[in-house]
Amino acid sequence: MENFVFHAPTEIYFGKGQIENLSKILGNYGKNVLLTYGGGSIKKNGLYDKVYEVLKDFNIVELAGVEPNPRIGTVRKGIELCRENNIDVILAVGGGSTIDCSKVVAAGYYYEGDAWDLVKDSSKITKALPLVTVLTLAATGSEMNKGAVISNPETNEKLGTTAKAMAPRASILDPEYTYTLPTIQTAAGTADIMSHVLENYFKVTETAFLQDKISEGILKTCIKYCPIALKEPSNYEARANLMWASSLALNGLCGSGKAGSWTCHPIEHELSAFYDITHGVGLAIVTPRWMRYILSEKTVDKFVDYAVNVWDLEMEEDKFALANKAIDKTERFFAECGIPMNLGKLGIDDSLLEKMSHAVVVHRDLQSAYVPLTEEDVLNILKMCL
Repeated sequence: MENFVFHAPTEIYFGKGQIENLSKILGNYGKNVLLTYGGGSIKKNGLYDKVYEVLKDFNIVELAGVEPNPRIGTVRKGIELCRENNIDVILAVGGGSTIDCSKVVAAGYYYEGDAWDLVKDSSKITKALPLVTVLTLAATGSEMNKGAVISNPETNEKLGTTAKAMAPRASILDPEYTYTLPTIQTAAGTADIMSHVLENYFKVTETAFLQDKISEGILKTCIKYCPIALKEPSNYEARANLMWASSLALNGLCGSGKAGSWTCHPIEHELSAFYDITHGVGLAIVTPRWMRYILSEKTVDKFVDYAVNVWDLEMEEDKFALANKAIDKTERFFAECGIPMNLGKLGIDDSLLEKMSHAVVVHRDLQSAYVPLTEEDVLNILKMCL
């Protein structure tokens, strides 16, 4: 196991009715609140009205319409609103996109240059406004970590940035707020959770036994409860387990002490940078193809662990056959959850694959990945996804 520093500073309020604590939480930071949210689903499910009811004594300014792949232009708008209204604290109500956007708004408030600088170079982030979240989608884990991913449509870039200052001070996780999600968002969110875990599970460090056991438990939780949530949207047990899985998948528990860079996320980031597709859908398409591409004598034993400990497959003499069965199960699971499992179904052809493959290796060091990949390797994986 590698050396690491684990720090998860976010205070979690988990369960039914935790929204009643919102006034107390925000009151620690001030009365002027920037409320950020996405396409308006919180108005349909009543959460918007509930926020205003609980915060009747606060001054609220809104940043609405945060995109599913949050754009730097929206971040800039949020920073302007904060400065114009002397905002004390940001309240992000929504999923990972809203929270990610809010994180960079919080950091950009104290930065004199353009906010895109903070996305390209996280060392420029030294301070941020306090951020509190109310989660409505189990997916990114942004409610309990210090990272954010922002898109720049002008340059076709989608990049991640991270800083301790951007971590939410508190997050309210009420599974009931996920009852009204469209099925594709539940499925794509689960794929995102699983991908976060798999990126850390398949890493070069082989001695982090405990982290891998935590990872296997989260993966099995997703496999068990996503189908239930799809069939029974108001099943509290299913929604609660998926929501907590989202937070634990990317708060450092699975990845601390394991060296190496991720692979599937950098590839998918280019897909959604160029085509603005749903992040979790792209990950579901890429992940099993990447698995098949890297399966070798060097990696097969890890895939056997994955087959036996995650998918409960019986051990067999032919390790490669067993590994392929696990990969088949992974791909079939995503398909059965309703995710379109090739890029063609999303309207993506081969015209930009070379450009995207080049961008992947420019933006991320894939030589330190579980299996090092070249630009040609990325192109081959993307071709497998068509």
